[in-house]
Amino acid sequence: MNTDRIIGQLQAVLKKLASRRHVRHAVIGVETGDSSLRWIESTGMATLDGTPLQENTPYLIASVTKLYIASAVLKLHEQGVVQLDSSISDYLPGSMTGGLHTLNGTDFTADITIRNLLSHTTGLPDWLEDRPPGGKSIVEQLDDEEDRLITVQDAITYVRENLIPHFPPQPMDGSPQKVRYSDTNFQLLIAILEARMKMPVHLVFEELIYQPLGLHHTFHPGQQPPDAIPKPAAVWLGDQPFTKPLLLKSFRDLYSTADEQLKFLRALIRGELFQDPGTAALMQRHWNRFGFPRDVASLRQPGWPIEYGLGMMRFRLPRLFTPFNPMPAVVGHSGSTGSWLFYCPHHDLYLCGNVSQATAGALPYKFIPKLIQLLDSVN
Repeated sequence: MNTDRIIGQLQAVLKKLASRRHVRHAVIGVETGDSSLRWIESTGMATLDGTPLQENTPYLIASVTKLYIASAVLKLHEQGVVQLDSSISDYLPGSMTGGLHTLNGTDFTADITIRNLLSHTTGLPDWLEDRPPGGKSIVEQLDDEEDRLITVQDAITYVRENLIPHFPPQPMDGSPQKVRYSDTNFQLLIAILEARMKMPVHLVFEELIYQPLGLHHTFHPGQQPPDAIPKPAAVWLGDQPFTKPLLLKSFRDLYSTADEQLKFLRALIRGELFQDPGTAALMQRHWNRFGFPRDVASLRQPGWPIEYGLGMMRFRLPRLFTPFNPMPAVVGHSGSTGSWLFYCPHHDLYLCGNVSQATAGALPYKFIPKLIQLLDSVN
């Protein structure tokens, strides 16, 4: 492997990534499975006062957090604390679940299982992206929204009272299921984690993930970061910084660093995070492909050709788009701020990155194929 040449190419890619419209900073991390290459570099302005983005600057990983939530749930599953095919009504109070999934006069809530939540097969609307009849979504109103804390109960109540489910929960019988991405599913999983562990989610993660893996720079917004690391990077909405800390906390997504994301993903893929290494394989046992966007909300969410397992995405470009040099699949997750954390089994390669821009949710799916192609060409 020509390491110097690869690093030179990666530095050029990072510079180009940071030059994109609305991007104030960027970070990329690459690691080979045999650790012969581990490269992390960042560029740009991390905060509004002009502080440079450093390699150890925490950044918001957005929905990449779903990998961590799913991992925590699966750890409880292997301990016998939760059962994947049990109804969510077995773990959550009626005040949260009652009438939550009512479609055409029928309440399907009791049919929703933890496996449904993990796989986005519930049909529940997205509390952030879906529009109430005649109104705007919460995401569309972020600029005008007051800075306030939205609890999981608040989010679930909003779904029940304002949004319409898309389809009934899908039976998990091994056949292809209808899937639709919804952050509501993972808010419910957070509620289940807190209910079963009898502690807030940041302490759940501390016990189940951070301590076992030695992660010291991964934390939720609103929690005190370690003194020895820089101030977290700002998040941008187009040309404007997002400066509403209570709303940011309400999304319940994590801050982390490229170094710690790569550590987490390596432990997850290798099964080292679990008592039984085979538990990790549950995430990839059955894939369902998202459909084409059919409404405004689904245009902003992951869609075709992305597939979803249990808390994990699989992405590969169809051969139609790469007939002469097929792109190998990557598994992991992306986030709405242009964040990504993926593993490429074909190359035994771990990839992470972020641009902290809320208009860049689709960027990883444009960037990852080019990055893999680049690494192919210089390897």
